Amino acid sequence: MRYVLDSCALLALAEDELGAQTVADIILDEKAELYLSAVNLGEAYYIVLQRRGEEAAAAFVQGVRQEDKLTIAEATWPRVKAAARIKAGGGLSYADTFGLGLAQELGACLVTGDPELQVAATKIDVELLWIGR
Repeated sequence: MRYVLDSCALLALAEDELGAQTVADIILDEKAELYLSAVNLGEAYYIVLQRRGEEAAAAFVQGVRQEDKLTIAEATWPRVKAAARIKAGGGLSYADTFGLGLAQELGACLVTGDPELQVAATKIDVELLWIGR
């Protein structure tokens, strides 16, 4: 199974928040293919930077980038256009549209706890694994 982790999923794991065990289980699943948009990594980076400072944010990104199973998808022009089309539909942050667009592109399940993505995912027929409240 393919999974796209968004920034919410990354932060849940890094900060031991709700959904952390679900994300950890996916990472440990030998059959799981894991993807992450570089834009979502940037979003998670700035959140850790705000909360805990530069050193913690750098360590966070280094840990994510060292995960062998995780493919970080760059923001290529086709992906930027796909994200912009989703954004034009309203209701999402620009970063959220990259994770959603990547899941759509790959036919993957989006792992998130972001409430705005619950509705948006159904609109474009993307499967969602909910880790939120």
